[in-house]
Amino acid sequence: QVQLVESGGGLVQAGGSLRLSCAASGRTFSSYGMGWFRQAPGKERECVAAISRGGVSTYYSDSAKGRFTISRDNAKNTVYLQMNNLKPEDAAVYYCAATASRSVPYRTSMYDYWGQGTQVTVSS
Repeated sequence: QVQLVESGGGLVQAGGSLRLSCAASGRTFSSYGMGWFRQAPGKERECVAAISRGGVSTYYSDSAKGRFTISRDNAKNTVYLQMNNLKPEDAAVYYCAATASRSVPYRTSMYDYWGQGTQVTVSS
């Protein structure tokens, strides 16, 4: 089992920045690829960024490219999502998730463990 706890969400003005963190406990963190997903009301959950076990490979959705950066610190069992130039359409509940896959998947079905989520609100 892997337990995931997100933090760092909140209210920010459009154009501002937030840094989300996800702390993992349980089995070896470095054995899992990690992803950040978001879900807005009435919309499907989507992957905004993902990172491989060692942090070498990453994936970004088109909406995240150039604005979001995913990183991980395996010594601290933590994955981060730096979000810059936030837009109102970025408002959602953000979830981190862990996958046993060796690749960098973006499909929700590929992820085995999920956190409870953290709310991000962007005011215009």
